[in-house]
Amino acid sequence: MKLSHFLMYDGNPRTAADAVVTYEKAGLDTVWVAEAYGFDSPTLMGYLAAKTETVEIGSAILNIYSRTPALLAQTAAGLDNVSGGRAMIGLGASGPQVIEGWHGLPYDKPLGRTREIVDIVRRAMRREVLTNDGIIKLPLPEGQGTGLGKPLKMLTKPERDNVPIWIAALGQKNVQATAEYADGWLPHLYAPELAGKVWGDAIAKGTAKRPAELGPLQITAGGMVAIGEDVKEMLDFTRPLFALYIGGMGAKGKNFYNTLACEYGYEKEAAEIQDLYLSGKKKEAEAVVPLELLEMCNLVGPESYVKERIAAFAESGVTHLNVHPATEDPAATISQLKEWTS
Repeated sequence: MKLSHFLMYDGNPRTAADAVVTYEKAGLDTVWVAEAYGFDSPTLMGYLAAKTETVEIGSAILNIYSRTPALLAQTAAGLDNVSGGRAMIGLGASGPQVIEGWHGLPYDKPLGRTREIVDIVRRAMRREVLTNDGIIKLPLPEGQGTGLGKPLKMLTKPERDNVPIWIAALGQKNVQATAEYADGWLPHLYAPELAGKVWGDAIAKGTAKRPAELGPLQITAGGMVAIGEDVKEMLDFTRPLFALYIGGMGAKGKNFYNTLACEYGYEKEAAEIQDLYLSGKKKEAEAVVPLELLEMCNLVGPESYVKERIAAFAESGVTHLNVHPATEDPAATISQLKEWTS
């Protein structure tokens, strides 16, 4: 297993980047840079490329609406060049509140749009002349725009013509499509013991159509890491994150993480968390998050137990163990985990 780490979109990016330099020396393989409606991801990714030497640098995620497919390809090519071939592009549909509220774009046809974008980005990276006659029109057809658009290919030669493309997905059809044509999958709130129950059929159906040249589907998942005999209370620090996603990351009836919690078997708790969170009772919502779910999604406990959690993630198909050390010396923790996963 590789070791990865998510840089979140709050705080100071420069400080976070300095931490990644230390983590790289400790054995970190991959860093993912989040983007929501704060700082953009590619700027920090470029900064990280200049500050690091070996770590893979991925976006997690760039939404599929606010950038054109051609621009996504340009970003992939540019980042791969300045990093010397270490870029990865994580894409996702995000959600209606961000896409329509922040970007002012309609949240429509996420499945078909994602598939077309991945295809266009890959063709652009191979410097093919771009045309497309689906959801995305290249060039624009007659009657739209000036009528002067013409098919073009990428002007510059990319470092690689196959920058890995990862998809953030939770829904059955989206996960199936991801297993079919993406290089990797970025699930969130991933409980390895329950993953097969929720996504097993979808992954199997997608894998059955997967081209051999893509190789096995890569998966990034994990959580907080705290190693010790008396550290279980550290799980409480993850409650705000779980409550935010299950309760507040979307409206009622349109919250993918709430749906996931229901699919995990926590229907009652998911409903209560959402009701409390949306009514402003965030602390009460946090208290309802099941301890069992926190334990499955994180790696918190004695050394032998953390090793068992690593094995559980690996057995469920995770190839990149995502870690958030909650320790006095995060770099030392990463070094220790590197020994256990190598």
